[in-house]
Amino acid sequence: MIFHHEIDKAFGYAPKPAMHQADAQKPGIDAIGQAALASHPGSVLQYISWDKDEPGTVTAFTNHAVNGAPDDAVVKAFDAYTGKPLGLVGTGPMLVVLKLHTDVYLGQPGKWFMGAMGFVFMIAIVSGVVLYWPFTRRLSFATIRSEKTRRIVWLDWHNLLGIVTVVWALVVGGTGVLNTLAEVMLNQWKSTELAAMVAPYAGRPPPQHLASLDVVVSNAMKAAPGMDVSFIAFPGTPFTSSHHFAAFMRGDTPLTSRLLKPVLLDGETADVADARELPIYLKALLVSQPLHFGDYGGLPLKIIWALLDVLTIVVLGSGLYLWWVRRRKTRQTMRVSLASPSLQPTP
Repeated sequence: MIFHHEIDKAFGYAPKPAMHQADAQKPGIDAIGQAALASHPGSVLQYISWDKDEPGTVTAFTNHAVNGAPDDAVVKAFDAYTGKPLGLVGTGPMLVVLKLHTDVYLGQPGKWFMGAMGFVFMIAIVSGVVLYWPFTRRLSFATIRSEKTRRIVWLDWHNLLGIVTVVWALVVGGTGVLNTLAEVMLNQWKSTELAAMVAPYAGRPPPQHLASLDVVVSNAMKAAPGMDVSFIAFPGTPFTSSHHFAAFMRGDTPLTSRLLKPVLLDGETADVADARELPIYLKALLVSQPLHFGDYGGLPLKIIWALLDVLTIVVLGSGLYLWWVRRRKTRQTMRVSLASPSLQPTP
């Protein structure tokens, strides 16, 4: 998952826009929305997004209904300069890996299961730290007793790699657990912050005719100066109300590009209805998502994340090996004890 962008590109599953001059004229967002609907007759638009790492593409999400399930959505990329379709997004083998990593194909119950496993993983790390001192207090740091048995050598490596990667493992485990709570956090935001934002419009019916997307984007950028649009949620989707567009704005630094700011706009007129900062728990979620995959500093940080992943796998593998060897030794000791004449009943 760390290298999913690179893997998708290598196997041809990532849309590739043509090269264009930076000042070349772009078609309106309305034109791209119409192209998305034309490619899937009978569908409706749910979201339109802009990838900060691929400025030459615009991605449209269409579905059979505005509140359709995410797995039913058709996600297609379009050339931002020509409006031509570039192909489907989120297909190929990495989609299988993503589903296994997030919910093991079980939906929300699978996310709860993965969250529980992440929590147990963190408990195991903390217990390992507690046991580290009693096992190593008589040894210098990073001592590997190569003259001892294989089990002792693996124990030393297990302790060394475990203590070196402990902070990173806690960060990755903690952010993974936090990510499994995304739906719960979103529902909390909708029932509190979003409900307060749309309260003045209570009772109003869904818009009969949607406002121009170009006007929506223009008004959203005026409401959040210095920010770009990350994605637009259409009225009736889970990220907004039944009457409003929601434009989620982002900054231009590695950190602020992750911290979104929602701007609500009237679905019929595109007038700005409200704009507020996200609560701290959603900001924590947004920051934790790229941190979980090392997606902050480009390829060098991804390589570091991958190396730390390999070391963690070695720690887990050596722990299983030590447990198995200890169990086998215990069973052998019990067999010898039971076979000893001193333990046989006397006549």
